[in-house]
Amino acid sequence: MTLKCELKEQPAQPILSVRTMTSVHELPQELGRIYGAIATYLAEIGEQPSGAPFAAYYNMDMDNLDVEIGFPVARPLPATESIAAGQIPARKVATTVFTGPYLEVKSAYTALAQWVQQQGLEPTGVAYEFYLNDPSETPSEKLQTQVVFPLR
Repeated sequence: MTLKCELKEQPAQPILSVRTMTSVHELPQELGRIYGAIATYLAEIGEQPSGAPFAAYYNMDMDNLDVEIGFPVARPLPATESIAAGQIPARKVATTVFTGPYLEVKSAYTALAQWVQQQGLEPTGVAYEFYLNDPSETPSEKLQTQVVFPLR
């Protein structure tokens, strides 16, 4: 499978998120718990996500992942005791979309990293995954994950 990699200008994006430490084995439960908590809060304040849920990975230590889990929102919203309000900063990014099971998304990281290197670009070391469809409604082989590397 050949992945289309491209360079994009990402505008600043307000978000609501929770940053946590977890293992790759506990990640699915953490994603579900945190997305649920943010969705509940958004409903309480009469708002909704303005885009696909995301996870930002600040390291790749599979036993101790430093991950920020959240949703883009249309405008800055108030934080709560457990949910942070912030933004994904405007910047150039390298991106690709992977179609298939989440457990196979590593191939997209490899392809995007090689592409970034070939272009002479330098990633910041943070990686975002945007989950473009719902795993409860989509067969695993049709799941779409947008992988984004912010660039220096």
